[in-house]
Amino acid sequence: MQKLSGYAPLDDVDASHLAAACSSTIDVRADVDLIREGDEPGPVFVMLEGWACRYKMLPEGGRQITAILMPGDFCDMHVAILDRMDHSIATLTPAKVARIGPRRLEALMEDHPTIARAFWWTQLVDEAVLRAWIVSIGRRDAYHRVAHLLTELWARAFSIGRINADTTEMPLTQTEIADACGITAVHANRILKQLHEEGLIAIKKRLLTVANPAALAAAAGFDDNYLHRTLTRGRRPDGRGAVLR
Repeated sequence: MQKLSGYAPLDDVDASHLAAACSSTIDVRADVDLIREGDEPGPVFVMLEGWACRYKMLPEGGRQITAILMPGDFCDMHVAILDRMDHSIATLTPAKVARIGPRRLEALMEDHPTIARAFWWTQLVDEAVLRAWIVSIGRRDAYHRVAHLLTELWARAFSIGRINADTTEMPLTQTEIADACGITAVHANRILKQLHEEGLIAIKKRLLTVANPAALAAAAGFDDNYLHRTLTRGRRPDGRGAVLR
């Protein structure tokens, strides 16, 4: 709800209909596929708690993570029009997931224009994030890929109210960071140590602390324009100004 309200001014009626649509939930263990490549499309999943990833498997067994899904994210909102899924989605942590059937989702969008606008906006942002990741894989070196990914995750966590004293959860393993950045786990480990030694990040007990987000953003070459945080831009939890600038 908080993520969607950052894209459109949802009122109490909208909020109640969204809550009702997300009332069918399941608890899922870590490392479980919600969607497998080749499956027929089913319900739309919404991450209520926990993290997941969208990924593709290569013929030789390697994995490329193409998106990180956090609380509030929808898993493939408009897949009902497809015959088969062309990627997989798996939980990275224990998660609580809502299931919305295609017909109910369609009715929700038809009957509530503001919700429809928020849905379309979040879909466009997901595509913008994918473009940013393509740029990282194609043009950034490994250091900037990792720094950019961590900055993005911190900014997204802020947008959904998941920052506490400059710290947010960071459940990704070094292997998962490597799979998202197209590098080896050994290389990811070296870069994380370098970022720590530079005083830009601290990761401990599955928590990420960024004391100076602007410094990390500068090191990463990060511009948050592609996140399109229209209604949350420039606000910190403590009211001290912009998140990354």
